Amino acid sequence: MMPRAIRSGIWITMPEWAEEALILSARPHGESGAIVTVLTADQGRHAGLVPGGAGSRLRGTLQPGNRVGAEWRARLPEQLGQLKVELIQSVSAMILDDPLRLAGVASACALMDGALPERDAQPGLYPATVALLDLIRMDDSGNRWVEGYIRWELGLLRAVGFSLDLESCAVTGVGDRLAHVSPKTGRAVAEGAAGDFAGRMLALPRFLGGVSCNMHDFEAGLTLTGHFLERRVFAAYHSDIPPQRRRLSDMVAGIYGGAQV
Repeated sequence: MMPRAIRSGIWITMPEWAEEALILSARPHGESGAIVTVLTADQGRHAGLVPGGAGSRLRGTLQPGNRVGAEWRARLPEQLGQLKVELIQSVSAMILDDPLRLAGVASACALMDGALPERDAQPGLYPATVALLDLIRMDDSGNRWVEGYIRWELGLLRAVGFSLDLESCAVTGVGDRLAHVSPKTGRAVAEGAAGDFAGRMLALPRFLGGVSCNMHDFEAGLTLTGHFLERRVFAAYHSDIPPQRRRLSDMVAGIYGGAQV
């Protein structure tokens, strides 16, 4: 039941919700508080003030990617309101010795914090993000989680209204030998069908074209999704793609650029 308060002799209902959430960001506010942004399935990207959030007691809880029990309450729906969080699962604490996995978590959270509309339900993206973070946390197969991360970015693009069409060739209609993606339309193009425009196309990673994953494709995959995130999402907000995403791309390029595995 939602709490009620008296205003001018009239009982009013105070908005509140309680839901499992993922921490996206936290920034200091005032002497000891923090404005924390979380993602939930029903509330979407939602911010609130966490009293004491800048202190040492909550510092570990408010790390991006952590799963928490969140309770939000405000006097009016449009207000920032107060947020109470309780740690369910820490992601960063389990991968502190792996800079690449830490970069993956930071990138995913920063992208959602910058790209998602506020207070818009994300019933598909939320469980997909939980699954991605579990994959990053538990992966011990030599960074194979990067493939899952790239697929997650394709899902993020769908969530904000831009879907790539990678099922068949935009020129011939065939569904095999797909090798390129149009940087304008996001549609796949088969090998040999791009003609003189092949040099202007983005490379389609083989694992997105139905072929087994090659780690050399990690760099191509991040270039592909990064192009559309930058041009179709963040450009609309007149902002740059988050530095956490650029760092991840640079790290993957440094490790796998030119690799043949």
